[in-house]
Amino acid sequence: MAARSQSKTAMAWAFFRRGMKLRCPECGQARIFKPWRATRSLDDWFRPLDGCPNCNYKYEPEEGYFLVATWVMNYAVVVGFGFLLAFVVELLFSPPLLVEIAVVILPMPILSLLLVRHSKAMFIALDHYFDPVGAASRRRPPGAE
Repeated sequence: MAARSQSKTAMAWAFFRRGMKLRCPECGQARIFKPWRATRSLDDWFRPLDGCPNCNYKYEPEEGYFLVATWVMNYAVVVGFGFLLAFVVELLFSPPLLVEIAVVILPMPILSLLLVRHSKAMFIALDHYFDPVGAASRRRPPGAE
């Protein structure tokens, strides 16, 4: 039993690393998004590629798949960062309320835009880890578009 849980723990860390590196959760080789230098629009930044060219894993199996990733995961991280920043600013500097609000709230939309890709990649990795049977059904047949 210990060996089984250890392998599940190692597998969970592998999926976590692949998600943080914006790589395919199945093979860990291909990118989930276009490289940031190749993005030409906000759509390129936000939209994942169709699937992995190495293992044919489909990144977005249905419309609306990433609603949880963008609304829950991204929101939780950004708001958590905001609370932490407000606490640290208040603890260290104790500025006036309007200054503290400006320091805390202004970076939040920027952080949210920067973390969208990672929240989607982590959602794909978590979904693949917790539902490997569903992940296997999302494989595209070779040559399918």
